[in-house]
Amino acid sequence: MILRPDQLPALLEKPLAPLYLLHGNEPLLVLEAADLVRAAARRQGFEERETLVVGQGFRWESLSGAAGNFSLFGGSKLIDLRIPNGKPGREGGDALQRHARNPCDGIATLITLPELDWATRKTSWFTALCDAGIAVELNAPERERLPEWIAGRLARQNQSAPAEALAFIADHVEGNLLAAHQEILKLDLLHGEGRLTLENVQDAVLNVARYDIDKLRQALLEGDPVRCTRLLEGLQGEGSAPPLVLWALANEIRTLANLSAGVASGQQLPALLKAERVFDERRRQAIQRALPRLKPATLRAALLHAARIDRIIKGLAPGDVWDEFLQLALRLVRH
Repeated sequence: MILRPDQLPALLEKPLAPLYLLHGNEPLLVLEAADLVRAAARRQGFEERETLVVGQGFRWESLSGAAGNFSLFGGSKLIDLRIPNGKPGREGGDALQRHARNPCDGIATLITLPELDWATRKTSWFTALCDAGIAVELNAPERERLPEWIAGRLARQNQSAPAEALAFIADHVEGNLLAAHQEILKLDLLHGEGRLTLENVQDAVLNVARYDIDKLRQALLEGDPVRCTRLLEGLQGEGSAPPLVLWALANEIRTLANLSAGVASGQQLPALLKAERVFDERRRQAIQRALPRLKPATLRAALLHAARIDRIIKGLAPGDVWDEFLQLALRLVRH
C-alpha cells in the first residue's frame, strides 16, 4: 500500500503493519517518519529493536536471521533495516523479496532508503515491499510550497508569521530542510509562542541556502530570471566548479534543442521525452511549458554561447565565466 506522508501518523495509531518502506529525497523527512514508526512500535509493545545497516561486507543472511530470532524478552521485535545507497544488489533484492513474502508473527520491519530513480521503482524487490506493507515517499516540498511547509512547522510550536516572513525564510534555506528545521526551532527559543514579525525572522535566520545545480536547471526551464541569478551567485559563492555548472546548463540546452527539433519534424513529445530520458514529472511539465517560448534559433545561439564559455574555462578565450553563465541563463529565460 502506498500512502501520502500526511496519512502515516493516523495509520500508526492502528496495530503495526508487518512492513514499512520509507524513501525520498529529503533525509530529514525520512528520519522523522522513521521516528514515528519506531515510537509506535514502542507504544505497541515491540520490546526489542534490531538495527541492520547495509554497506560493504553486509551479509544478507542477517536479515533472515533477525526475522528468525524472536525477542530475547519474549515480546515483539522491530527490524530496522537501512539501505543508505538504495541499491541492495541482486542478492539483497532476492533477500528482500523473500522477507516480504514470508512475514513472521511478532516481527515488524522498517526499511529506509534514499531517493529512488524510476528504474529502481520498477524492480521486483521494490514492488514486493510495496505490496507487502506500507510505502511512503518523503520528498522535500517544491520551492513554491516551501513557505506553506514552513508555516506548518511554525504552527506545531504555536507560532505564525506573515507571508513576507515565510518567503524570507524560504529564500534563505532553499534546498536545505534540515537548516530550515533548525531555524524554525531557533525562532521558538528566541520568541516563544505567538505571531512573529518580518523583523523577528530577519534577525534570526541565517543565510544557509544550499544552492545546487538541479535547482538552477529547473529555474532555467521555468523562465525565472531572479531565481537563476540568485542560484548562480550562490554557486559562485560556494566555489562550485565551473565545468560542472557548464555541463548542467549545456546538457539542458541540448535536451531542449533535440526536443524542439523533434517536435518541429512532427514527432510526438511523449516519445521524444522518453528518448531523452526525461522521466521526472515536474521536469516534464516545465519542459512542455518552456518549449513554446524557446525558438530553435535561440537554442542554437545558446549552444554556441556554451561553447564559448567552455573556451573561457580552458583559458582559450577571454571573459568572466560567471558573468557569461548569467548572460547565458538570461538569454534563455527572457524568451
